[in-house]
Amino acid sequence: MATSMTTTFNQQMQGFTSLPRQSQVGLLVGVAAVVALVASLFLWVSRPSYAVLFPGLGERESAQVMEALGRQGINYRVDPVSGALTVPSARVHEARLQMATEGLPQTGGFGFELMEQDQGIGTSRMVETARYQRALEGELARSVSTLSSVETARVHLAMPRETVFVRDRTKPSASVLINLHPGRTLTERQVAGIVHLVSSSIPDLEPERVTVVDQRGQLLTPRDEDEGMNLSTRNLEFTRRMEESYVRRIMDIVSPIAGPDGVRAQVSADLDFSRIERTVENYDPELTALRSEQLAEEESRGSLGMMGIPGALTNQPPAGGVLDAEGEGVLGPDAAAMPGSSSRRMTRNYEVDRTISHVREAPGTVRRLSVAVVLDFREQLNEDGEVVREPIPQEELQRIENLVREAVGFDARRGDSVNVMNAPFRAVAEPDPFPAPVIWQEPWAQDLARMALVALVALLLILLVVRPMLKGLAAKGAPETEEEADERKRLEAEGLGEDQLSLTHEGGAAGGPQALPGKKPASYEENLQRVRELIKEDPKLVAQVVKNWVAEDGS
Repeated sequence: MATSMTTTFNQQMQGFTSLPRQSQVGLLVGVAAVVALVASLFLWVSRPSYAVLFPGLGERESAQVMEALGRQGINYRVDPVSGALTVPSARVHEARLQMATEGLPQTGGFGFELMEQDQGIGTSRMVETARYQRALEGELARSVSTLSSVETARVHLAMPRETVFVRDRTKPSASVLINLHPGRTLTERQVAGIVHLVSSSIPDLEPERVTVVDQRGQLLTPRDEDEGMNLSTRNLEFTRRMEESYVRRIMDIVSPIAGPDGVRAQVSADLDFSRIERTVENYDPELTALRSEQLAEEESRGSLGMMGIPGALTNQPPAGGVLDAEGEGVLGPDAAAMPGSSSRRMTRNYEVDRTISHVREAPGTVRRLSVAVVLDFREQLNEDGEVVREPIPQEELQRIENLVREAVGFDARRGDSVNVMNAPFRAVAEPDPFPAPVIWQEPWAQDLARMALVALVALLLILLVVRPMLKGLAAKGAPETEEEADERKRLEAEGLGEDQLSLTHEGGAAGGPQALPGKKPASYEENLQRVRELIKEDPKLVAQVVKNWVAEDGS
């Protein structure tokens, strides 16, 4: 087998060398084109898919990342449409880790790393202050950019110079420009969080002096003149959240009974947002306690200085006294007749129970609740096994209504109302399921299809181009037989060229129909027409062919 392959290869080489120079160049060009086509298809199939390394990179950051990727030996491409930097999908995570070790990308602007740079010897104080302020703005911008809805942010600080004069002092202010992700918004609480974040980072910066603007130029911070409107908006938002809370309570307790799609509930809450403060002082007379008691008694007898009218008789000394029967006192003769006085005083202090209460009612108290619940008909099987929709019994509706009352905290004194009704819902058509991805949309199927296409193209090129070409070369390089050599010599002696030679022995040895030069065997009419044309062009050639036919028939 190896000998036959070598012989065939030699014949092909001989056939190639026997071709004219123009034919050799054309053949080489055709082979090179086929090889290039197959190589291009192979590279297209084996080309790796690329993924975005870091979305949203700026030009400066992209240049830094590209330089780092080149040092790490990681292939990268720049998308000509979006300008995004892409790397092979299999090395995305590896490239990100490599960039993280080098501190890239620096998409958050400049922060306090500016202070680490060499400032030189002759740096003025103004430059140092400006650099510090720029670093502070960068750090605040980084902090604001960490919010999920914010893509990028910029912070501008107006820091007045400090002065010792109180009248000349100016308060600092700040402006925040945020660029939101597409389709994202910021709530009032998030805007307030940004305002307090910035104001808390700067000394003496009041939250009212911080302004937040989005990329469309809309002012997000509330204005002073809209304080009443902002208060109404917050009250409406609080009311909506409370109503949703009541609805969730009803759905959680009724859904297991009627099914998740068999109940609809709505709650209307009337809330009181008045701010009331009152102080109450109460006394309880039934609860008393003796705190202190004081008793004083006085008694006097025989006061001589207050009897009679002053005169000679009244100024006489009293008579001598005598001892009483017990010998304890001396009594004068007029002692029993002398007047006397006595007094008694008592003071008692009581403590009465007293209660002092200071009440501050929080806004948002419920004044009245209105609850509406609709239950769908139940689906049951009848005697024939068909699914029918039947209303819920009244007793069960009453039990469900009692559950709803308990769930919302029903209070008849407030005038709350609960209405539960049973009615059929309109049947909602189920959404069509997402169509399953067809097999040719799968990545592995696309890769397999590309490989099959390359194999098919290569097979067709081999069968339709390379194989006939090699067979032709082998036929040209094959050694000629003795009869073909004698015929060729005879024709050369008669002055015929290569075309005549091929005409005489192609098909003639096999006894088949003779072919015209450069033509394939065809029908009789086509051959006849070609002979006529050939007679007009080269009569000598036709005469020689006829002479050969006659000689062959005679032999």
